[in-house]
Amino acid sequence: MTLRFAILGDSIAYGQGASAPADTAAARLSADLAAHGVPNEPRIFAVPGAQSRDLPAQAARAAAWHPGLALIIIGANDLTRFVPPQQAVPRLTAALRTLRAAGAEVVVAPAPDLSVVPWVPAEMRALVRAGSRLLHDAQTQAALAEGAHVADIGMSSAAGFAGDHSLFSADRFHPSSAGYAVIADALAPAVRKAAKVLAG
Repeated sequence: MTLRFAILGDSIAYGQGASAPADTAAARLSADLAAHGVPNEPRIFAVPGAQSRDLPAQAARAAAWHPGLALIIIGANDLTRFVPPQQAVPRLTAALRTLRAAGAEVVVAPAPDLSVVPWVPAEMRALVRAGSRLLHDAQTQAALAEGAHVADIGMSSAAGFAGDHSLFSADRFHPSSAGYAVIADALAPAVRKAAKVLAG
């Protein structure tokens, strides 16, 4: 049986910055599942530029497709637009409830640490890191409360991006193909775990 795999969220979930479709996180994760004996059909519901406020509509579209597995990558655009966690997180919760009610196992990748983005001024990095952490932690708590899996790449993989600017695409904000490889490797264990739950 082929697992329906929905990918929701923002430009990182969509794959903006990758050199080829096969280099995106979604394609890499789909290939990883297949390599571990889980045939799957990925479908992108993510939209570049999306914020948490856009998640409920994405979740409604995804739920109508009846996925068994869903991945949500969200938070970067909330941070760049200074959306406070108390506004962003309830939208994530609403999306999670829609997907869970549709029978999907859901993996959430919370907000990344934007302090590692090359164009962030050095004097602002501590403040940006603190803001990223606030949203990241609030999203993590909300995801766990709704029975979702959390792939904690937002803060833990930041050191790799901070030390290697080749992981960014030409716009110095979105990941490059190499960056998506790092992200997919970090996400894969949680995605595999969620798929295993479905297999019973």
